[in-house]
Amino acid sequence: MLKNKENRKLKVVIYVVCILLAIISIMPFYVMFINSTRSTTEIQQHAISFLPSGYMLNNLKILLGKSFNPAVGFRNSLIISIGSTALAVYFSSLTAYALVAYDWKLRQPFFSFIMCVMMIPAQVTTIGFYQMVYKIGMTNHLSMLILPAIASPTMVFFMRQYLQPTLSMEIVQSARIDGAKEFMIFNRIVLPIMKPAIATQAIFSFVSSWNSLFTPLVLLTDQKKYTMPIMVSLLRGDIYKTEYGSVYLGLSLTVLPLIAVYLLLSKYIIAGVALGGVKG
Repeated sequence: MLKNKENRKLKVVIYVVCILLAIISIMPFYVMFINSTRSTTEIQQHAISFLPSGYMLNNLKILLGKSFNPAVGFRNSLIISIGSTALAVYFSSLTAYALVAYDWKLRQPFFSFIMCVMMIPAQVTTIGFYQMVYKIGMTNHLSMLILPAIASPTMVFFMRQYLQPTLSMEIVQSARIDGAKEFMIFNRIVLPIMKPAIATQAIFSFVSSWNSLFTPLVLLTDQKKYTMPIMVSLLRGDIYKTEYGSVYLGLSLTVLPLIAVYLLLSKYIIAGVALGGVKG
């Protein structure tokens, strides 16, 4: 009886803590969505409100009346985010498979090199990258924001760490004996095993690419190629730093795809955690 009471108390504490953490996580997004329905005067009087107002259509008119073009921004951001995420996830998984499944002399030095590359801040390489892109005349091409995602050392490290205890070499050897080619083994056997890891890294990669501002701002000068973060960053200057309701509405539009991606892929993460718990 005492143990049951202690377990119940522990569960109550855990649930309370989880609920509080969930509220803290959701609150900034809720305030942002609410402020997108309020006027600038209301926001200046009270920055935080829990009740929506009726100024969303007015904010939308102001937003669309300036250089903010959500259709163009969504299109460009989706092209970049989906393309870079697909390349990063596939080639990082392929590299991790090569580091785990094959025994070659330079395997450990190659992995050490990847670890060293992880230590280099992205901003350090920006000047050299921009000079290279400028010399080949590709400054306003979205592909220059997609192709570099092929080399993602952080994702390679994560995929390798996930694949090492998960991949059974007996399955790989059996497939080879049956005559399966290496790419067929990887695409048909290894990738399904890595679904939870792929879903997790796809979320991180998509969010990072979607929210990226510095590199697109450096490479893109054509307004038709602007991404959503660039357009949002220019809102305050476009609307004379007064229409905060429109700024919040622009931010809300930018966040919606990220929430949709998380909801689509979260089930794979939960499945992976449950699978790990069963194995333990």
